[in-house]
This record gives sequence, C-alpha cells and structure tokens, in this order.
Amino acid sequence: MEEDKYAKELEVAVRIVHIACSLCQKVQKGLLSASNEQVKSKDDDSPVTVADWSVQAVVSWLLSEIFGVQNVSIVAEEDVQTLSMSDSSNLLTAVVNAVNECLAEAAKYGLQSPNKALAASQIFEAISQCNSTGGPTGRHWVLDPVDGTLGFVRGEQYAIALALIEGGELVLGVLGCPNYPMKECLNYHQTMSVSPSSSDSWEKGCVMYARRGSGQAWLQPLIHGDVKFEWPNSARLIHVSSIDDPSLATFCEPVEKTNSNHAFTAGLASSMGLKKQPLRVHSMVKYAAIARGDAEIFMKFARSGYKEKIWDHAAGVVIVEEAGGVVTDAGGHSLDFSRGLYLEGLDRGIVACSGSTLHEKLIGAVYASWDSSHL
Repeated sequence: MEEDKYAKELEVAVRIVHIACSLCQKVQKGLLSASNEQVKSKDDDSPVTVADWSVQAVVSWLLSEIFGVQNVSIVAEEDVQTLSMSDSSNLLTAVVNAVNECLAEAAKYGLQSPNKALAASQIFEAISQCNSTGGPTGRHWVLDPVDGTLGFVRGEQYAIALALIEGGELVLGVLGCPNYPMKECLNYHQTMSVSPSSSDSWEKGCVMYARRGSGQAWLQPLIHGDVKFEWPNSARLIHVSSIDDPSLATFCEPVEKTNSNHAFTAGLASSMGLKKQPLRVHSMVKYAAIARGDAEIFMKFARSGYKEKIWDHAAGVVIVEEAGGVVTDAGGHSLDFSRGLYLEGLDRGIVACSGSTLHEKLIGAVYASWDSSHL
C-alpha cells in the first residue's frame, strides 16, 4: 500500500472518533447521575441511548462535510425508526442538543463546525444517510456509534468504532475507548466501571488506530478540558503481547451469554491449558486489550443462528492485525468483510490471538472440542 494512501481518511477518522468520545463521556456522565429516561430499547432488547444516535449523526455529518455527501457511504447500526415515534420527542430533543453541543466544539479537534445549529430534520437526515449495505465494490465507512451499549449504560467498558472498507477489503480502523485507562490494565475484579463523582475517573480513555499494510498500530490519549487536539497528539506505537505460553495467557470473551457460549469457551480454555479466569468485557475493548498487550486471546462463539455484524469487528480486527496479532474464524480463515452487513461464511466463531503460536493451539483445541459440544 502506498505510504500516504488513506492518510487523510485516517487522520479525519481519528479526529472524528475523538470528538465522538467526548460526546459519549458527557452523555454517560448525565446517564449515571440521572434516571434512565434517556435509554430506549431496540427490538433485540439491547438498550440504545442518546449517545448512539448522536454519535451516528455527528460522524455522518462530519464525513459528508469533509468528503462530500455524494462520496460517503456509511454502514451503521442505528436507524431513525425509534427516534421518529411520537413518544420519542424528549429523546429527539436530547439528541439534537447533544449533537449541536458536540459540533460546536469541532474546532478544538481541527474539524469544521456548522454555520448554525443543526435542526432536527438535518439530524434525522444525517442518521438516515447511514443506510449502506456495504459489499465487495466501492468505499464504505463502517460505524458502530456505541459498541457495548450495556457497558455504556452501566458505566463500564464501551467503544466507538469506525473503519473503512474499499473494494471489499478493510483499509483502516479507529477504536475510541473512553473508559479504558492509558496505563493500568483491565483486571478481573473491576470491569473498569466509572463513577461521575470521582473526577479523576474521567481523566482517562484512549483512541487506537491502524492503517492496513503499515505494520503499525497507534494509541493516543483522549484530550480533556480545553486542551486543543494536536495531530498526532502524543501517539505511541502499541504491540501485542509476546506471551505464547497458554498457562500465562489472559483470554477475553463477551459478558453476555446470549452472544457467547461460555461453557464451550471454558472447555477450550481448559484443553489449551489456560489457567487464568476469563476477562468478560463489553464491546470491542476486547480487541483493544489484545492490540495493546493487556490480553492474549479473544474468543467468541455465538449461539446458533446469530449472525456477526461487520461493525462489531471491523475496526478491532485491523488494529489487532497491524499490532502483530492474528484474527480469523474458528477454522483459521480470514474474516470476509466484503459480503454486506454480516460476516457471512463464518466457521463456528471468531478468535483473535496475540501471535501465531497461541492461534494454532486455539484452532487445534476448537477442532478437538467441537464434536463433543452441543452448540
């Protein structure tokens, strides 16, 4: 890949994710210190907050302003259906306020603010424009505005994920992790929940990013207060862990049992010789933990019939791979992001490892364990 190819796209994406993290932190602070009126529930029972729609609107509006609306195709999780309902007027007001408050600060991130506050109709339009279905041709931004909504609502881990696919290939990924500390690791007794009453708990968070083929993944601290964002803003290289002994390895899996077969992963862990308890973490922060060397393995085996969506993995996959890790399905095949909204043709599950030694052992354990399980 040419050295400067996608340089502008990556820089814009990183700036946009930084401003989205700021928006989320403000909404979460309000959510944790107020009632839950700001939370709606989607058909699949996952809660959707003001932050989901607000981030989607902000990202859509900024990308369209910078690259031209006719050049921007966005695959994203949320639609305006719930927001359009007659009983959602308070929710809509909260979204409009959050979006405009966020965009008013765009200059701090080196981005352009609108000339005047956006009307509700413009915000609807921005959210509705995120209606692409991706596919093998063209250029598509892939957005998960708040990945790990349950983690967000509970004050735990969540992520803002933005990736770019061109010609069916992942070309860059940016992952904002507002509650992921810059220095300490995730640990077993604390799922990194935060309380709005302890001010220092908000002085953390980071953004990770990588461009396909560069062999490098980077981490930046989130900015706080009136500090102006500088590119590349104290970015430092990150790399996966060098641990390849299963007995020393840490493995992550989803918190929710509906999205992961914990019994099967426990059996795999045992057969591989993993000694540590699993880290159960909301969202793509699991990919961040591997890219940064805080964990060595992430495995996800969803219930039968569940289809993995591209926005739940795209940004994390490219960052882990460029940081030196390996991400495949459970058969050892690369993930295919060219087939629309879902990771079609997935063999059993998804595994991410810090290196090929652990990856080979894990794939071997899957094959050995699969027939005796009842997924």
